[in-house]
Amino acid sequence: MKKFNKWVLLTRIYLSFSMLSLLSVSIMALFDPQSVMDLVGINLNNNDAISSIRGVYGGVGITICLSIFYLLIRHPEKGAGFLSIFWGAYAFSRLITLVSDGPLGDFGNQWLLIETFMALVGLGLWLALSSTRRNQKFILNSGF
Repeated sequence: MKKFNKWVLLTRIYLSFSMLSLLSVSIMALFDPQSVMDLVGINLNNNDAISSIRGVYGGVGITICLSIFYLLIRHPEKGAGFLSIFWGAYAFSRLITLVSDGPLGDFGNQWLLIETFMALVGLGLWLALSSTRRNQKFILNSGF
């Protein structure tokens, strides 16, 4: 019987929360792309714009959610690492905007904090899970 690991459970909760958050935006983008852009005050005034938001936030978002679901079940450690990079990249992008284009609005500032927090949580979970792996001996099978 497998030993219960609290870090794996916490990581799966983190992965589930991230996946459901992204899934809600993805579904919203698939069915009503304008509603996603209303969050930042952008009007989609042609079908190419609508299709792009539906594809990136909807289609790509669903693909990311499916990937997170797979990692949640099979490789929670790798899922935490992936989401740490994912959320960190969002936060980094906002920081680039802050430096190159000026202050963010309320929406951007709020999400900068959320994305930074989520990246740090993912990093912490990844470190907690990978620390036990680092302590293991590296053994090659005789077939190698």
